Amino acid sequence: MFKGLGAWIAVVGIVAISGIVQAEPLRISVLKFGTVKWELDTITHHDLDGRNGFELVVQDVAGGAAAKVAFQGGEADVIVSDWLWVARQRAAGFDYVFIPYSKAVGGLMVPRDSPARSLGDLAGAKIGIAGGPLDKSWLILQALAAREGVDLKEETEQVFGAPPLIFKTALDGDIAGAINFWHFTAKMEAAGMRSLVLVSDAAEALGLDPETPLLGYVVKGEMLRESPDLVEGLARASRAAKDMLATDDAEWDRLRPMMNAKTDAQFAALKTGFRAGIPAPGPVDEDAAAKMLALMAELGGEELVGKATTLPEGVFVQPGS
Repeated sequence: MFKGLGAWIAVVGIVAISGIVQAEPLRISVLKFGTVKWELDTITHHDLDGRNGFELVVQDVAGGAAAKVAFQGGEADVIVSDWLWVARQRAAGFDYVFIPYSKAVGGLMVPRDSPARSLGDLAGAKIGIAGGPLDKSWLILQALAAREGVDLKEETEQVFGAPPLIFKTALDGDIAGAINFWHFTAKMEAAGMRSLVLVSDAAEALGLDPETPLLGYVVKGEMLRESPDLVEGLARASRAAKDMLATDDAEWDRLRPMMNAKTDAQFAALKTGFRAGIPAPGPVDEDAAAKMLALMAELGGEELVGKATTLPEGVFVQPGS
């Protein structure tokens, strides 16, 4: 008995001396083929999680709704969503917080030979829209068109669908224009389509700040309070991965097999698009975010933002500059 106890104490001593510490697992539920997987793979491949005190456990899900169910049910510690959803949840009494991940947005793409040169030129045409009627890009483009005297919703026919379906329909020439997520926008451009209006340009024309990151990692406030080092470690690992992806072409070559890039042009467009979406380090401009939320509340109403008509306190985990 004592011999066994002595051996156990010896092992503990060796572990303590060698500095081996069990990293805390951090479970993140994300889309199986989502672009965030590129950053997460960079984190785990280079042990950026271990070096920041946690073990990233990636749980693939089929859709954003499934990720939210896992998060709200305690089966995941982190998900990726937009901060407008976080604001809505905080206004409803749920203590969720947002760590910036990406400012990338898509645009309205048309065939290269399309005669359309403005949103008004699409009157009477059919537009494909990834998501539903409350898609944020669609709302922003409607707001821009309204400033030009065009009721885009009334003057066009809309077809809503999943991003891959809208992508295929656009390439097949079955619609006059397509509003899609940034990575499908990049693929459409690589396939020969052109941008009629980028959502970032539309936002800027409406007085919004296109530098405001829309997507981010969402954690619970309880974790932020009880394990601040864990949340800060995730933010540091994310930033380190972004710094690597912003400059290291070899890292992209390593990631290429998981990027679903069919051609060199698609690969180059996806790399460029991801890099363009990397937000600047430092705190989120909450005044700019509040202005965006006010516009989304005006355009989408309670169905989109719930009771969050103004920016709730504590939405953003504000990293150091």
